Amino acid sequence: MNNLNQPLSLKNGKVIKNRIFKGAMSEQITKGNRPDLAYAELYGAWANGGAGVLVTGNVMVDYTALGSADDVVIEDERDLDLLKAWAKAGTANDTVLLMQINHPGKQSPKDLSPVPVAPSSVALGGAVAGFFNKPRALSENEILDLIKRFAKAAHVAEKAGFSGVQIHAAHGYLISQFLSPIHNVRDDKWGGSLENRMRFLVEVYRAMRAATSSDFIIAVKLNSADFQKGGFSEEESVQVVECLVKEGIDLVEISGGNYEAPAMLDGVKESTKKREAYFLDYAQKVRSVCTVPLVITGGFRSQTAMSEAVASGDLDMVGLAKPFALLPDLPNRIFGGTYQTLTTPQPRLGVAKLDKMLGSMVEMNWYMHQMKLISQGRQPNPNKSAWGIFFAMLVAQGKGAFRRERA
Repeated sequence: MNNLNQPLSLKNGKVIKNRIFKGAMSEQITKGNRPDLAYAELYGAWANGGAGVLVTGNVMVDYTALGSADDVVIEDERDLDLLKAWAKAGTANDTVLLMQINHPGKQSPKDLSPVPVAPSSVALGGAVAGFFNKPRALSENEILDLIKRFAKAAHVAEKAGFSGVQIHAAHGYLISQFLSPIHNVRDDKWGGSLENRMRFLVEVYRAMRAATSSDFIIAVKLNSADFQKGGFSEEESVQVVECLVKEGIDLVEISGGNYEAPAMLDGVKESTKKREAYFLDYAQKVRSVCTVPLVITGGFRSQTAMSEAVASGDLDMVGLAKPFALLPDLPNRIFGGTYQTLTTPQPRLGVAKLDKMLGSMVEMNWYMHQMKLISQGRQPNPNKSAWGIFFAMLVAQGKGAFRRERA
């Protein structure tokens, strides 16, 4: 049997049927902040496509704090029936479905957040600075309220039928901001030492655990590092994983980067690119303290690289994202012997100035377009032109099409 098709047991007794993990992608397939039935169609396709774990795109905990205009938001049970439909579809075929729960902090575009909140009043820098307003620092009471909001979202997710949740503590969003010594310069118990900077994440986990049953999965997505001088480091990341494992976390997914340093491939050695697993070196460092299933997301495209990574023992599951927007049945193809590798397109307009400014946004919308096709019961269209996406963005959103969203 292909080692990617081997089951994996969690400490709470839940079994993941195979080692293929669909990482989170921003779906943005419907307007507004409700989990429209299109989500059920999309996740039903992925569940029937054979993945062991599916992770949703960001689900936010506050209608006033959005990473994108059309983020799904959970503050209460108002959309419980729609969430139940999503959960039923996404858990079909013995699939584990995790809702990714998040708060953007200061990574909320200008037109969505006139005054965003963050651990400290530190503005984003670099090329993205102009897209985001300077935040104000959260008060102690606001921090405690946010912890309750994360727990409430987890409670509602369980009630709706999701297998579990994933705490998004990566990519420069709020929890990642708390972890970073660059973005968190507080001098109270929520800042300073690593113990204090990780307090918000630990308290979110504890509140979620208290609000859900013992067999409900709680996972975390964490940066291996921020790739910024003076930022959250690999050594600190390993210590955070060790702490969370002791607390009882069920599963750890590793990624990296943030808005200010988003290109995880910058400076990556050719040998690492060929190996495909961008964070495998980190996995080898964290393995000794991570005694729960470890997922590495970033770079996997070939079955050979996936199988070799699992066989190494350095990780337990391989995380993929973009390939699922083009091949929703990718796992079934692997297990059926009809898949070897996939080159994921990097759609560009072919105009240097435009591509420099808008290339990443066009690409993100190109992949969201593929997911929207799947959510409509149609096949992905890998031949869709970047210009078609560009004009569709203009028509649908006007200037808002070019806000910086997602990392």
